[in-house]
Amino acid sequence: MQMEIRGAEKLSFRERQVVTLKEMGFSTEKIAAKLKLSPSSVATLFNRARSKGYQVVIVIPGESLGLFGPEDEEEAFE
Repeated sequence: MQMEIRGAEKLSFRERQVVTLKEMGFSTEKIAAKLKLSPSSVATLFNRARSKGYQVVIVIPGESLGLFGPEDEEEAFE
């Protein structure tokens, strides 16, 4: 699985870190410990990033969902 953050260029480095970890499902407390920040700083960074607007797009290959094999994906482009 790949994750793409559209609009990341609007975010600061710290905001990108927080958004990435938050979107991966980490709690505010775990993010704070990992980045050596207070939980309130993590919440502030996340809220600031949300106000700037970004989109998270998750790219999931078809074969990982059991929908396509490599040969099926090639046929779709013909």
